[in-house]
Amino acid sequence: MTNVHPPATLEGWYSLCVAARFDRRAWRSASDVSREGARSSALDALARLSAPEGGGFTETVPLVGSTSDVLFVHLRPTFEDIAEVERIIRGEPLWEFLIPTFSLLSVTEVALYGLSSRLLEETLSRGGEVGDAAYREALDLGLRAEREAPHVQHRLYPVPSPDMPYLCFYPMSKRRHEPHNWYALPLADRERLMRGHGLTGRRYRGRITQIVTASTGFDQWEWGVTLFARDPLDFKHIVTDMRYDPASADYAEFGEFFVGKRCAPSVWLDALAG
Repeated sequence: MTNVHPPATLEGWYSLCVAARFDRRAWRSASDVSREGARSSALDALARLSAPEGGGFTETVPLVGSTSDVLFVHLRPTFEDIAEVERIIRGEPLWEFLIPTFSLLSVTEVALYGLSSRLLEETLSRGGEVGDAAYREALDLGLRAEREAPHVQHRLYPVPSPDMPYLCFYPMSKRRHEPHNWYALPLADRERLMRGHGLTGRRYRGRITQIVTASTGFDQWEWGVTLFARDPLDFKHIVTDMRYDPASADYAEFGEFFVGKRCAPSVWLDALAG
């Protein structure tokens, strides 16, 4: 029996992150009536999306140091909810002045490397197979226990802290080419690497919170990482530390980083009007 197989995972809310560039030339060419109508309608739509009744949230993040101008981060309970958010945003008159530059569809995920590695070891020791009745029963029990844990609930259904206004988002994937093919590693090796990776992140407890979302099957990238901080310098510090961690140094590929400060939709729209 091979010991190269994916870890068990738990999933929660769906996520859609969209970066866009503001077409200032088209905005200046539009009439005052058109601009005010677009702004007013967008303000109402974003206010409703920011605190949806069914759960989740929308964050508006003006970007700094990027060729894009704004990042929208949407989290919702279901795939259909995310599709509805996209429909609402694209139906707004303001969308005519926004040029999408990046998007990532994903879902919050907790990868259970420890549980999966333990179950694999137990299965091998009794001469069983992954997926047999005993394995499925033990996995179901383990998944239920993990899902009920408060820290897992927080990761699956996150609530951004109001005292961490700075946001950094980036996509990433694991390398799939020799000599560093993450998906060819035995599960125990991947569990060891991810455990060390987590210990690096824990040094930033209280300074950084994160949302990890999985996009395999949804997008070219495999994960999205959203970091929140009180001090934007902590983004530099944690990403630097993580780069020296073997799980990243040998096996991670990163996309563009989007950094800004969360704000009320009215603040961003007032800046556009100015």
